Amino acid sequence: MTAVPLPDGYSYGPWHDGPDPLAPPADLRDALDEIGREVMGGSSPRSALEELLRRGTERTSGLDELTRRLWQRRSQIQRRNNLNGTLQEVQRLLQEALDAERRELFPDPDDEARFREAQLDALPSGTAAAVNELANYDWRSEQGRENYQQIRDLLGQELMESRFQGMKQALQNAGPEDVERINEMLSDLNDLLAAHAQGAEDIQERFEDFMSKHGEFFPENPRNVEELIDALAERSAAAQRMLNSMSAEQRAELAELTQQAFGDPRLAQQLSQLDSQLRAARPGEDWTGAERFRGKNPLGMGEGAQAMADLAELDALAEQLSQSYPGASLEDIDLEALERQLGKDAGVDARRLSELERELRRQGLFERAADGTLRLSPKALRRLGETALADIVNALRGKTGDRETESAGAAGEPTGASRPWRFGDMQPWDVPRTIRNAVLRSVSVGERSVRLDVEDVEVVETEHRSRAAVALLVDTSWSMVQEGRWLPMKRTALALHQLISTRFRNDALQLISFGRYAQSVELPELIGLEGAWEQGTNAHHGLLLAGQHLRRHPDAQPVVLMVTDGEPTAHLEPDGEAVFDYPPQPRTLHKTLSEVDRLAKLGASVTVFRLGDDPRLTAFVDVIARRSGGRVVAPDLDGLGAAVVGDYLRTRRR
Repeated sequence: MTAVPLPDGYSYGPWHDGPDPLAPPADLRDALDEIGREVMGGSSPRSALEELLRRGTERTSGLDELTRRLWQRRSQIQRRNNLNGTLQEVQRLLQEALDAERRELFPDPDDEARFREAQLDALPSGTAAAVNELANYDWRSEQGRENYQQIRDLLGQELMESRFQGMKQALQNAGPEDVERINEMLSDLNDLLAAHAQGAEDIQERFEDFMSKHGEFFPENPRNVEELIDALAERSAAAQRMLNSMSAEQRAELAELTQQAFGDPRLAQQLSQLDSQLRAARPGEDWTGAERFRGKNPLGMGEGAQAMADLAELDALAEQLSQSYPGASLEDIDLEALERQLGKDAGVDARRLSELERELRRQGLFERAADGTLRLSPKALRRLGETALADIVNALRGKTGDRETESAGAAGEPTGASRPWRFGDMQPWDVPRTIRNAVLRSVSVGERSVRLDVEDVEVVETEHRSRAAVALLVDTSWSMVQEGRWLPMKRTALALHQLISTRFRNDALQLISFGRYAQSVELPELIGLEGAWEQGTNAHHGLLLAGQHLRRHPDAQPVVLMVTDGEPTAHLEPDGEAVFDYPPQPRTLHKTLSEVDRLAKLGASVTVFRLGDDPRLTAFVDVIARRSGGRVVAPDLDGLGAAVVGDYLRTRRR
């Protein structure tokens, strides 16, 4: 699309100066949800971020897809092509020249014609040897003469194209003066590289003189000798890998044929010297590699060198996309090379992924822990909590007879905030804000009088002023991981934490994990917790920590919620040692129930969220509920979060 001028002097057209300013921004919300699911499933934040970048998003191909396309492109180059193009073309031109010459000689009856025919019949069978043998032959046929000159020109063009990209087209109609100019450039170039190798002090000045004289041969526009060597060595190494990929007979044929390039053996000699200097200057380039080409499309020397350069570029891009080396970043990806190989859409995808990674870091969604590891920041956890809580609220809304209420208790004390009225709200109106809304709406539509509308009404938000001390105990034994209960458990804790930290800030929440041992954990620690093989479900230790939390808040309403999928199989001895046994020892059951009784004396009923249908577990949690005046809830995994949050709200209201 070209820019289109408008009457007032402005124009519009495609955006070329950097990223499109009107492109949609990276969807951080969806990306963070993906990362959160991976982290809560047991992945580290770093591996979760890497997994997201590998998979991509709904509208952006990931690194794995881009890599697959790279390997597909690489395979196509090798499957479709072979490296015999120059030899086949020389053979064709030579055969046509010989046929035309014989047709020209056949009608001539004199002895010279027969002698020439004998010369042609005695030519060596090898293409290169035959071309060299005919170097001084005086052609009778005009077509034969033209074809032979085409062979020399083709060899010169292909030889130069294999070392200098784009030279074949520039040398289509090269004359003797052009060949002389090329030889002069190569001679000066070899002198420059020799001076560089010897450490000449005025090398930059020599380089600038060289470029002012021969700059037309170098569209890369290098700024110094090092950049010039880099560009030349990469192409020269590709040409060498192309030769390595041929058979020994093909290499020998080409080496002999190149002596006839433009009919001037100096060209091949200069290039051989150039290759030697470049190899010495850049030994790190791949000079010994080879590839297998098995297609039917013949490539000339220049095309073959380009194919080898493309394969090397594809390999480099695949390494960049793998992000498997130390310090890897999506900023390392060569976007120009990626677009050359896969098209502009691949470049767009890579830019979006890079932007996504950069924005996730820039907006503070990751932070370094004390041990140097990467973890989700409080900001990221809040966002994940909002999503988890919203999902649970939607689930609670779907229950028959339930509806959302912004009034958080019987006291109905105002919080200082207001919100738009919704059908069924019983809260008092916020009169000043309601009138203000009506005035602003009336003015915006040009009405002369102010008239109240339903959409103007705002109501006062109210809440409980009572406090609750909440202990959420979550089972972290291996069975929770094994049975797919790890992620729902973490999402439940995240949603409850979000609800209490935003709506019930006076409440004191303690998260307690219990496996072989129990421990009080902060939310980031629980979310980042990885599943580990560990024998023991120490509900006794967990309930003991819950009791300590409740005693620290004697003025608060006690709420104890426990999520588990196994009966108690471990308990804590007075010396702090955890004792495990299966089936559970009577002492384990006794100590666990004794801790339940202590919680009941504090006024805490224990609600157990039973995951699984084990009969022994069912029987034991029923005893816990009876002893504490609590209850047992057996939700499915999708309903675990809604069950826990709903029970917390129900207990708090009670």
